[in-house]
Amino acid sequence: MPRSLFATEPFTIDARNPVAMFEIQPMNAETYRRQTRRSTVIIALMFLALAMVLSTAAVALFGEPGGDNLRFNVGGVFAALLLMAALMRGTFWTQEWMAPAVYGWQLKRSLMSITNVMHQVTAAVDKGDPSAMKLLRFYHLGLSQMHQLDGNSSDHSQLTREMEQHKARMEALGIETEQTQLNPAWLEAVKQTQM
Repeated sequence: MPRSLFATEPFTIDARNPVAMFEIQPMNAETYRRQTRRSTVIIALMFLALAMVLSTAAVALFGEPGGDNLRFNVGGVFAALLLMAALMRGTFWTQEWMAPAVYGWQLKRSLMSITNVMHQVTAAVDKGDPSAMKLLRFYHLGLSQMHQLDGNSSDHSQLTREMEQHKARMEALGIETEQTQLNPAWLEAVKQTQM
């Protein structure tokens, strides 16, 4: 049964299992953008509050009344930045309200891992390598979803043409076209191919 890339149901991410294959999940683009804007605002407000509190505390503890306390203010902001980074990776990353942003980050990271070896992928596809063909199909599906989630339609027509040509070639060879999971073994196999 074909899966739609954009369903209206909420989605969840298991960020505690980094070994699991990344899978393209169905989602609504408008909902995705609304939720990522909300999580961005939450993170920005928390950072501002932490920076103000830590800068004020640093000046109160170490500063001089009427003196130059710039270094303590900067130190407070830097400490807030480090604390936010730790909170993002340790606590917020697994929260439900961060799931869309985490998904977008993982999608872009997965696509970048393929982009980094794209010359090898295309060479292997030209030779008819099934793993490379699956990898390129995942890349096309992921890139299409990323463009739609981000509201970027500028390159979509060219991508659609390439997607359809590649899909037709896969169907002619009897290779499954619903490649919504990125299998790390495909990347390793492509990296091992000789150019």
